[in-house]
Amino acid sequence: MKTSRYVVLGIAAIAGILLFFLVRGLISGKATTSATASATVAAPPPVDMAHVLVAARPIKAGTHLSDDDLTWQDWPATTVNAAYITDKSGPATTPAAGTEEAAAKIVKTGQAVAGAAQRLLGSGAKAAYIGGVAREDIQQGEPILDAKVVRADAGGFMAVMLQPGMRAIAVPVSVDNTAGGFILPGDHVDILVTHQVQRPGGNGNIDSVQPVLRNIRVLAIDQQVKTEDKPNMIGATATLEVSPNDGQALVLAKASGTLSLLLRSYADLQGPSGVVTATPAGDIQSSVRVFRNGQTSEVLVSR
Repeated sequence: MKTSRYVVLGIAAIAGILLFFLVRGLISGKATTSATASATVAAPPPVDMAHVLVAARPIKAGTHLSDDDLTWQDWPATTVNAAYITDKSGPATTPAAGTEEAAAKIVKTGQAVAGAAQRLLGSGAKAAYIGGVAREDIQQGEPILDAKVVRADAGGFMAVMLQPGMRAIAVPVSVDNTAGGFILPGDHVDILVTHQVQRPGGNGNIDSVQPVLRNIRVLAIDQQVKTEDKPNMIGATATLEVSPNDGQALVLAKASGTLSLLLRSYADLQGPSGVVTATPAGDIQSSVRVFRNGQTSEVLVSR
């Protein structure tokens, strides 16, 4: 009787141990299934990304845009505004996180898209805005909009180049009166007028050279506003930046004689700008005798 009791107790103990491991296995299996289900629910859906042209750094109003001012930035395709500038290469799909193989494909796809965007820099949408002028301040990372940038090939570009309160005026030029054609957009010039005045005493006329304006910025030669492709320009007109009063003086001088542009040194760009006080013709006493083609003439020079 005593032996049978031990046998029953042993069987009960073994059954209890087996039941413990069985219950433990069931609980562990449910926890694993629950974690897997949670991970499956938490996985985000695929997101389509587009490339949007944005400011690579803060841009002030009036800034001429360079390649360093603009960059491409990944942007959720569903939030791309119709006014944004894209690379036109189509959206790049980023799949949800998964296995290591899927992650490698994501990296490879991202690199391919970045390379495609870089290839577009020379001839794509970005290149169309290089050389343009910002109408207003643009913050770093802010999308580039046509409303905020005047492209170099668009209308209104010259108006954006002007400083506040200034005007643009065109004057006829040639190789002879533009330092041999080496006056370029961005240079500063002095302007002289050559015309005939009556000799002192009323005995005939004599050529006179008088300064009209000084330290005037050249905006363009003909329709060229940039000098990268043309180190020297020989045009028919020069567009100058002047104040309203300077413009009136220049128009009057152009009507009275021939204009000449004198190129200023970069070291002299900080000097005063505008109208040069004219010397009355009757007070001019200096003259220069000019020998031209075997003929002698006198030219009065204002000082």
